[in-house]
Amino acid sequence: MNRFPRVMGMRSGYDPVEVDALIGRIEATLGRGPRELAQVTADDVRRATFRAKRGGYQETAVDFALEAFVVALETRAKSPVRLAMTEPTGEMLREEWFETQAARVERVAFRPGRMGTGYNEDEIDAFLDRIVATLRGTTDYPVTAKDVREAKFSTVLLRPGYLIADVDSFLAGIADVLKQRA
Repeated sequence: MNRFPRVMGMRSGYDPVEVDALIGRIEATLGRGPRELAQVTADDVRRATFRAKRGGYQETAVDFALEAFVVALETRAKSPVRLAMTEPTGEMLREEWFETQAARVERVAFRPGRMGTGYNEDEIDAFLDRIVATLRGTTDYPVTAKDVREAKFSTVLLRPGYLIADVDSFLAGIADVLKQRA
């Protein structure tokens, strides 16, 4: 199964077998795969290394997907909904967690699109502003996880734009965060 684009020519990338094995364990941990696979934590994913293999997976594509998985694993582990139900100060912890996520959205930096193509920067920036307002609870028109998953953006040619894969990967993780805000 090819989960990620492969490097071209004689170049080396991440070993697909090792990457697929880790992704399988992550999916099992998140309840999206076979339960018999060993569970992983966000720290396990951060520490993961892969052998180089000729014709392997593109490193940047894998790295950005793993970053999104780290967010999903942390969201699951620190579920603010669970904290709010089990801690007397849970509401404070919940709001602090969302503030941390909002700050992360504000800090995100996407690489420029390749070959003069990418998502329209103004559209992405405006959408991220709406997400921040939603996470902080300061908008009358909150963005839902469904809105993030179904969002469509204009692409630009021969002018600055954000790398599409970076944006898509980041927004996939943010959709999981927004599910907790509902």
